Amino acid sequence: MMKKQLVLPVLVGLCAVLFFGACSKTESGGGKAQLDLRLTDAPAAFDALNLDIRGVEFHTDGAGWTTVDAVLPGVYNLLEFRNGVDTLIARTTLPAGKLSQVRFILGDDNSIVVDGSEHALKVPSGEQSGLKFNVHEELMPDGSYTVWTDFDAARSIVQTGNGSYTLKPVIRVFTELTNGRIKGMVGPMSADPIVYAFNEKDTATALPAEDGFFLLSGLPEGDYTVVAAPDEASGLAADTIAAVPVRFGIIADLGTLTLSSAAGTE
Repeated sequence: MMKKQLVLPVLVGLCAVLFFGACSKTESGGGKAQLDLRLTDAPAAFDALNLDIRGVEFHTDGAGWTTVDAVLPGVYNLLEFRNGVDTLIARTTLPAGKLSQVRFILGDDNSIVVDGSEHALKVPSGEQSGLKFNVHEELMPDGSYTVWTDFDAARSIVQTGNGSYTLKPVIRVFTELTNGRIKGMVGPMSADPIVYAFNEKDTATALPAEDGFFLLSGLPEGDYTVVAAPDEASGLAADTIAAVPVRFGIIADLGTLTLSSAAGTE
């Protein structure tokens, strides 16, 4: 039986070196910076990927480790947060200066659901030392920062020979200032399409929503090839768009990608 999930507040919008820049100014006192940490996810072919997030720790040169409770401590199904959907994990005020590390503190209620069956998810050192990531960023006085941690669920799960599952997180981290995005529609959805964006350095994946909408976020600047690939059983051919420019602050809108008959394409 699947575990009961928290009802999470979400926001539509929108390996492990974290980077980010100041997004705006606040009226808070000098010497402090406000930080919002939000969670989003790249899709995977699982029914659920549940992480028991209890808190977050931030390490700064001025204050050492600062522990912050999660806004809603408990089990988060990462697969609920895709196509621009995210949720606030933690909000805190930190001393201005160098932020060097961030880590998620996890409980022991982590699991994965595959083909309707729930399995325990092993998180090496997760309950003891958390999921730790290096950061190299100067927090400016009175700065306000929003950071997204984007779990690549498909590449973060390792299945062992005995059928157990282990989390080895692959995470893309971005901010409002480092958030390249591609959006569009794809159809027909009866073909179960998956959308890929890739270049020589990066690859991102999106599972479209029921209406065909997809949004790829957190892409570094560059030119990408975008492929809408149907399930092989559909008999339809992929739709490919080359040289899609991704620039920070601009959403590349591809319009509608149409999967057509594969007849005559061989």
